[in-house]
Amino acid sequence: MSSKPKATVKSISSCNWAIEQLPGLSQQEQFQLQNCGITTTEALLQQGKTPADRLALANKLQIHLQYVNKWVALADLARIPGIGTQYCGLLLHAGIGSVTQLATTPIHRLYQQLLRLVVATMQRRDLCPSIEQVKQWSQQAKTVLGTQEMRENNF
Repeated sequence: MSSKPKATVKSISSCNWAIEQLPGLSQQEQFQLQNCGITTTEALLQQGKTPADRLALANKLQIHLQYVNKWVALADLARIPGIGTQYCGLLLHAGIGSVTQLATTPIHRLYQQLLRLVVATMQRRDLCPSIEQVKQWSQQAKTVLGTQEMRENNF
């Protein structure tokens, strides 16, 4: 009796953070988001899914759209376990604005961008994430996107 081997899909849970942990938000901005019922990064991603949603949120908060776009991008990147709220700002400043972009950017190019940014801003090479970390982020991004796609397709 032969049984077919089951396909295994590696699954990584995306992280959800308290809105206070997202870098770059003032206490006033955190309070405004909380008043709109946004207390976590997941809630921010849900309420800022589409450009129209982000515009509506910016109007509701009476702030410029670019701030909402930035916060949504940070929340998106923070979903990746190896990145979290510690490195999402660094990636955004290096030109990576989404998990999808992270998953498709060549690792060596991204590492060079990060290294240039860290050296230019902090004058220290040792504070740059290692190439191994960048590889891990890319792999985790691909896995999170695959898991998300499976959920959306009801697999």
